[in-house]
Amino acid sequence: MDAGIALPSLEAKTNDAAERRPFSLAARAALATGLVLAAFLGAIGWTLSRTYSASELNKLQDRLHDNVISYITGTDVRRDGTPLMPDTPPDPMFSRPGSGLYAVVLGDNGFHWESSSALGRDFSFLHPLEPGDHQFVGPVDTELGRLYYYSFGVALDMADHPPVHLTFTVAQTEDELEGNNEVYRRSLVGWLATLGVMLIVLQLLLLRWSLTPLRKVANDMSRVERGASDHLDSQYPLELTGLTERINDFIDSEREQRTRYRNTLADLAHSLKTPLAVIRSQVESASEMPSAARTPVLDQVRRMDELVAYQLSRAATGGRQTFASAVKIAGHAEDLVQSLEKVYAAKNVLCEFDIDDGAAFYGEQGDLLELMGNLLENAFKWAQHHVLLVVKMQPQSGRQRSGMLLSVEDDGPGIDDDKIEKVLQRGVRGDERVQGHGIGLSIVQDIVRAYNGELTVDRSPEFGGARFSVQLPPH
Repeated sequence: MDAGIALPSLEAKTNDAAERRPFSLAARAALATGLVLAAFLGAIGWTLSRTYSASELNKLQDRLHDNVISYITGTDVRRDGTPLMPDTPPDPMFSRPGSGLYAVVLGDNGFHWESSSALGRDFSFLHPLEPGDHQFVGPVDTELGRLYYYSFGVALDMADHPPVHLTFTVAQTEDELEGNNEVYRRSLVGWLATLGVMLIVLQLLLLRWSLTPLRKVANDMSRVERGASDHLDSQYPLELTGLTERINDFIDSEREQRTRYRNTLADLAHSLKTPLAVIRSQVESASEMPSAARTPVLDQVRRMDELVAYQLSRAATGGRQTFASAVKIAGHAEDLVQSLEKVYAAKNVLCEFDIDDGAAFYGEQGDLLELMGNLLENAFKWAQHHVLLVVKMQPQSGRQRSGMLLSVEDDGPGIDDDKIEKVLQRGVRGDERVQGHGIGLSIVQDIVRAYNGELTVDRSPEFGGARFSVQLPPH
């Protein structure tokens, strides 16, 4: 049969109000680095863009100034004092209408001259300057668009006439300047973005390398929790050595304390059982004590002996441990069944196994033996011919140790439904146990509770007898 089909379904427990997990160290460092890098590269980009714009503006001013000087040096004055402008402009763009580069000369007595490129354009916003004065202005909103212009006032001397005052102006639209700035900004953004991505990738690689020792500690801790290792045994950097040594000391201390606790309980059991045995022997051999008086004393001694054994078994329960070793189940199950088959050889009971490969119990070996031993002994005691032991591991994402489902079924008389609740009642002890199933269920329940598990009792769908199922959660 497929025992997995007959197993009881257990409702999954979820926490809808689970708190949001804080960012990991790697995420925090990556986020902080990204923000700082973005701010730093942004500041660099803004600074370089402003510097380039200022440099381009200075170049434009120098170019306009050079054109003005070229016009001044090429200008002559007739005998009547009329300015004679040069026939060849310093730049071919001055000869092309609407080229965006314009030259204008203002002089005395309403003199006004414009380059071919400026014909038909309105330059009424220009004003004459005193000789020696110069100015660079822009950008200015005009009907020609936004302009930058450079003006220079001069006085051309004549031998027999007063000086001729002229103001030379060269203007240029901002299209070329803004075009150069835009090209530079796009190129700058591209290079800075590429540099930023490279720096982020490099930072992530460095961060991953830097956090490798911490991940190694976490992995080693997981191995210890799974029982695959006894200690944190890797080589760690100096900054982590003190931490890992103290963790190893804590692991050793916990294990030594549990061992010492169990040894103390064993000594206590021996110390109590020996006087009780002596008392029982003395009472049984006391011939002068009437039988009617001796029987109640023997009953109380026997009850004291049972209570001592029960309470010591409860106290010896290890419970869930953070650093427990993995105890393989299959071998211990075979040993228990072989012993029980010898005890109940007259009943010819056949015990079948359905145990997952590598099934392990994360806890004290004594707890596992007590748990399986009680359940199997009960099954052998009340079974007619068949017993089934099922062990299924139940891994869960995000948990280091798998959960476990252990069930024992038999083909005996089973337990009535109205008695199951009493069997599982918390605090049932000794003579409070259900008739016919006096297997120390209180001890079993105490072990299951110590591991935060759950014990259920129902009917075996295959055999019709009792089925005891123990569910231990992953952790």
